[in-house]
This record gives sequence, structure tokens and C-alpha cells, in this order.
Amino acid sequence: MKESLDMLQGGSGASGQDHGLRQGLVSEEAEFTREPLSADGPRRPGVLVISHGSPDGHWVKLVDEAIAAVKAGLPGGLPVEASFLEIVDGRLIQDGIDRLELEGVTDMIVIPLFMSSGSTHVDEIAYALGVKDTPEKETDLEHFRLSARVFFGEPVDDHPLVAQMIWDKVKPLSREPEREALLLVGHGSRHDGFRQRWEQGISSLATRVKVISGLAETDFALLNPDSVHKKVSYWQERGYEVAIAPLFLSAGYFTKKEIPSRLEGLTYRYSGEALLPHPLLPHWMLDQILHIMRSMKL
Repeated sequence: MKESLDMLQGGSGASGQDHGLRQGLVSEEAEFTREPLSADGPRRPGVLVISHGSPDGHWVKLVDEAIAAVKAGLPGGLPVEASFLEIVDGRLIQDGIDRLELEGVTDMIVIPLFMSSGSTHVDEIAYALGVKDTPEKETDLEHFRLSARVFFGEPVDDHPLVAQMIWDKVKPLSREPEREALLLVGHGSRHDGFRQRWEQGISSLATRVKVISGLAETDFALLNPDSVHKKVSYWQERGYEVAIAPLFLSAGYFTKKEIPSRLEGLTYRYSGEALLPHPLLPHWMLDQILHIMRSMKL
């Protein structure tokens, strides 16, 4: 039996304390394990974190370190697996599912570690896990082999903690906030429906960053369809110094090659720093897991 779960909105916010969150998770786990046994025996939760994957070993290492921090903040004995959609041999999604089920997991909390609900990968993974009957876009991804119930979380989108992460990365570039415009650059999508979700999430995230940063302006651009050069030119023509914040999980091809290639001939500030490493990203995952565990119905 598989179930999807619409995540509860809110969360602890950037000022939440890790200790309090961990204490809450321990309490939730204790409550969870006191549930009566089902006809098939006791229920056992586990966590599967899914990200895209990369041939860059450092990219994978940063993701692994973040998930290790998540595991350290969870109740002892709660299984956690990091898996990847592609590229990372021996650690693909089916590998993670198999390892969790070998540990007796019957209720699988899945965290899609992607930047936007506009990602076609989030859609196809939800389909392959049985969370939705049909994908919105055709996919080669087949149904995974699993018997556990699936509780499907949400990607990054516009969570307040992510806004704080972005500003923490960009703040060293800021000199005169009242004269600066910050441009968030995300991958985007050319597919109708997915593109709109990308735009909605990254636009809201840019607004959150403006509130906490005190910058004169914040905006967004996408690589697909490409609006990066046009947006930078727009703000420069209005007299603003432009800084670029890449909305990517970990530094790699897109942050090192693709974004700079779209900015040729322009003057801008850019550190190339992605979200990882940052201590708030594990906190964001822990926050989701807590909400899902509270909402589980056995």
C-alpha cells in the first residue's frame, strides 16, 4: 500500500534551534512506536532522501555530508538512506529502497532533494514510487520494486530556511545593499505547467530574500527558457549593481560553466556558491521528516 502526503506548511523558520527539533523528533518517534500493531505486524519508519546525482565526487560528498547530519539529528535506529536518480552506481533509488526494506522499513518517508516542484524529475519519481497514477510528462522511469508505504515530501521551492541559506551565501558580495539587485538563477523547465511551478517558487523565494537582506531589488532568471542575460541587462540599465545567486543544490557543471556562459559581456558579482554546504539544509530536511512523522496514519 502506497500513500502520498501533502506536506504541512510552516516549519521552524531560520531561527529554530536544532536541539529543540531533535527533541521533538525523539518524542515523535516514541509516540510512533507505541502505535498498535497492524495485521501484518509492527510498522517501522525509515527515510529515503533522493537527489539527482553527479559524476563529480565532491557534489556527491556534499550531499552525503548533509544527509549524515540529518541522520545524526534523528532518533537512534531510524534508518536513513541517500539515493540518486542517476549516475551514482550502487546508490540509485532502487538500491536505497532495497536497503531500507532489508532493515524492515514498512513506512518510507521520501524527501525529494530537488530545487523545485517544477522539476520533471520530482514528477517522474513520484510516479515511479506509486504516489501518482500517471506522470504529467512522459518518462522512461519504471515503477520501483517496493512493498513499503510511501510518504512523499516536497522539494525546496520557497522555504524560509532556503531564503536564509541564499542570503548567507551572497552576503559577502554585498557592499551597498540600497544600490544592489540580486538575481536568483535556477534550472527552470521548457515544459508547460512545470515552467510555471518553477517561476512561482523561485519568484516567492526571491521575495523572501529581499525581506531578510535589505537589498534594493531581488528577481529571478531561468536557464530554461533562458532569461539570464536579459534580466541582468534589465537591472543594470536601471543603475543597479547585480549579484547572481545560483539556485542549485551543490556546485557543479551548471554553477561553474553554464551560468557564467550566459553572462558573457556583462558586469556582475558571482561567487558560484550553491546551497551546500550549509547547516540549515539538514535542518530543512529534519523539519520535513518531523511533519511527516506527526502526520502518519497507521
